[in-house]
Amino acid sequence: MAGENRHEHEHKHRRSSNPGSNRRKLIFVLALTFTYMLAEVAGGFITNSLALLSDAGHMLTDVAALVLAMLALWFSSRPVTLRKTYGYYRMEILAALANGVALVVISLGIFYEALQRLKEPEAVRGFEVMLIAIGGLVINGASAWVLHSASEENLNMRGAFLHVISDALGSVGAIAAGLVVWLWEWTLADPVISVFMCLLIIYGAWQLIRESVNILLEGTPSHINVRAVIEAMQEVKGVSSVHDLHIWSISSGNEALSAHVTIEQGTSHKAALEALQARLRSGFNIGHLTIQVESPDEAVVDNVKLYQINPRGETREPRDKPRR
Repeated sequence: MAGENRHEHEHKHRRSSNPGSNRRKLIFVLALTFTYMLAEVAGGFITNSLALLSDAGHMLTDVAALVLAMLALWFSSRPVTLRKTYGYYRMEILAALANGVALVVISLGIFYEALQRLKEPEAVRGFEVMLIAIGGLVINGASAWVLHSASEENLNMRGAFLHVISDALGSVGAIAAGLVVWLWEWTLADPVISVFMCLLIIYGAWQLIRESVNILLEGTPSHINVRAVIEAMQEVKGVSSVHDLHIWSISSGNEALSAHVTIEQGTSHKAALEALQARLRSGFNIGHLTIQVESPDEAVVDNVKLYQINPRGETREPRDKPRR
């Protein structure tokens, strides 16, 4: 209808996985992790193994990370309010960011201690280290299996999953260190393997931190191709241009899009809007849509960024459209 702007707001805050199920998984993994963490701390002091103590240290961060993840789940399930119109979805992202930072900090601490031991090697009881680490690997393997499915869809759960995986790597490293010390009495194997494990953990933590920060900065989700989104919208019958396009994540697995769309003269606002919604839902799984449909004679063109697709399918940089 001429002279009238249509605004469509879809508030479909989808949960990527069941909060109750995730909470039960976290409680189960927390119980396993805390119990074996105590065993590894005791074993690390008894055997004088840095690799074993580093594994226990990672388990300690796991305990904190799992508690933080459960708190985030609780907050994110709270209803929206007039002061929190998106609810508490971002608590999951903050928890994931905190988990990533904690992994980096603890790894740097162990890395420093390992360097000191490379200078002054200490005796390590390799056989006992190996046995205790095998038990830790079994616990970590069970925990990773429980959390794996949820970690694929939820960044908060992925943070907890990465902590568990880092512990599994720590257990593998401790087993290797214990085996080498036991068979060949090369005590440097303990700090050397600890350094290698720390580097692997820091790499995984950095990926988690980067993705969390991208969401907090409302950057485009890594799995969404903006060029493809623009092309799909412009393929809708009657759509002539797309401008003021923004795509971001409210939380992991909960993407949002806002845009202004100019349609050709005579095209139905309602038909164009419904077609755009269907295309974005089915093609990109974007559930929170805010689309303003404009006729050519009512489109706002002052200082508006327009997106253009050239014949080769490349998206040109947005440009300012000249004032009418």
